[in-house]
Amino acid sequence: MAKKRTVQHISSKKRSRPKVKFNFGVFLVIFILSFASCFGLYMAAANLQDDFLDDKSNNKIVVQEQPGGDTSNETPTANASVPEGETSAPAPGSVVNPVPQSEAVDISYFDSCCLVTDSTLLAMGEHTSFDDVIGSSELSASGCRDVQVDSEYGTIKVYEIMQFKKPSVLYLMLGSDIGVVSVDDMISSYTSLVNDLHGYLPDMKIYIMQLPPVIYDTETVTNDLINQYNDRLLDVAKSTGVYCIDTNTALKATAEGRLADEYWDSENAALSKAAYEKISDYIRTHTAV
Repeated sequence: MAKKRTVQHISSKKRSRPKVKFNFGVFLVIFILSFASCFGLYMAAANLQDDFLDDKSNNKIVVQEQPGGDTSNETPTANASVPEGETSAPAPGSVVNPVPQSEAVDISYFDSCCLVTDSTLLAMGEHTSFDDVIGSSELSASGCRDVQVDSEYGTIKVYEIMQFKKPSVLYLMLGSDIGVVSVDDMISSYTSLVNDLHGYLPDMKIYIMQLPPVIYDTETVTNDLINQYNDRLLDVAKSTGVYCIDTNTALKATAEGRLADEYWDSENAALSKAAYEKISDYIRTHTAV
């Protein structure tokens, strides 16, 4: 009996392999997870290493200041923190106030000094070698933080001018509003300005100048009131750790306790040239070492 043959028919078509489909959602998840991991590692390194942001030459990244003459884009902010590592001016209690008499410094001392004043000493630059004077007749003790003053940096506040100028020594003579504004309000604004300046420029020596006496008392301004104000200025200097000089006593007629006659220009109803010269000499002989 003949055996049956089994014939297998092989299809001419090749079997197709399973197709791999691209899943965009999976790719997106993988990308996000990878980015998050890298960012996490970067932030951890930045927080753990103080010098992580140093450049390859080990120089710190420095923000360049804009030239002082251009204040259109950015104005320094008040109450800025003291840069780390800088030494501060004398702390409260470490200075003697009023500043005692000292050996006269050279006239070139004024080259590193700046005076901020209201109408009291605006003519200082006209009569003495102390010619770097910032101020206006609109400035006052109570308005010293808000009133804007013309300067080489534009018409801006006193605090902002000092941030650009950064003098080595600053003298303050403010008090033209005495008898018009309460002493408390004057001292409050004055203290805030001193604290702002002392905090931003701790190495700058600040001298508070006591208000000169008047030639005669009026209904609103008396020498007793000026003395009370000057006592408060002395307290401000002591509490903030800055200096105070007694430019009031320097101009007094000893017996009467008022402004000496030679220091008053009756024609212009203002301090005389001799008064400015006396103040200049007093500053030079009352400097802190």
